[in-house]
Amino acid sequence: MEIIAKSIGKTIYKDGNKRIKVFDEHYSKSGILNEALNQARIEETGLNIPKILEVKMIDGKWAIVTEYVEGETLADKMEKDPENFDKYLEQFVDVQMLIHSQKSTLLTKLKDKMNRKISETDLDATTRYELHTRLEGMPKHNKVCHGDLYPSNVIITPNGEAYIIDWAHATQGNASADVARTYLLFCLNGKEDIAQKYMEIFCKKSDTARQYIQKWLPIVAASQSVKGKPEEREFLLSWVDVVDYE
Repeated sequence: MEIIAKSIGKTIYKDGNKRIKVFDEHYSKSGILNEALNQARIEETGLNIPKILEVKMIDGKWAIVTEYVEGETLADKMEKDPENFDKYLEQFVDVQMLIHSQKSTLLTKLKDKMNRKISETDLDATTRYELHTRLEGMPKHNKVCHGDLYPSNVIITPNGEAYIIDWAHATQGNASADVARTYLLFCLNGKEDIAQKYMEIFCKKSDTARQYIQKWLPIVAASQSVKGKPEEREFLLSWVDVVDYE
């Protein structure tokens, strides 16, 4: 087995035609099983994703085993081939719109998850109330939302097919909330200019008003701020300050 990626609490290995994601002990069993269940539900939509093969213990740690998809991430392609950057960003938006065209009625509802996360923040009661109210007022949709879509989660195979990985945060809900999340991910990675360009492309291709996605930004930022990293929390909470009181 060779290590192909590492992030906080997770190590990803390649073993022949298998991709093995091994979680550290602090990950809850329910969280890992939920990620596997999300992925199985997304498989059923027919989207191009690596199929789940098994969930098992390896040396006392939980692991999710999926097919290994040969290829390069869109993030790598963008870095290696900057001349075609815009083309790759358009392809990324096309992939996200394809995700949003799907339905999966058993996924967690995005609004339920966000309401729970806003309640978990240490924001003051007035701000929490404003965020809950704004969230309730947003149109209810039931589109598949990835919840953590970034160019590093899209693999392009040698024959040009796009595969989407890492479905731990998948929900069903409003696509614009998913777009707000991706926009904030670009910003978190210090790529504000790309975030702006991404938003422009998405709004144009999907005929969505930019102001509508911007209304989601404080809600999404607040719900993401409970995730942990102090420097990220500070950045995300700065977005929450844009709540405009009546």
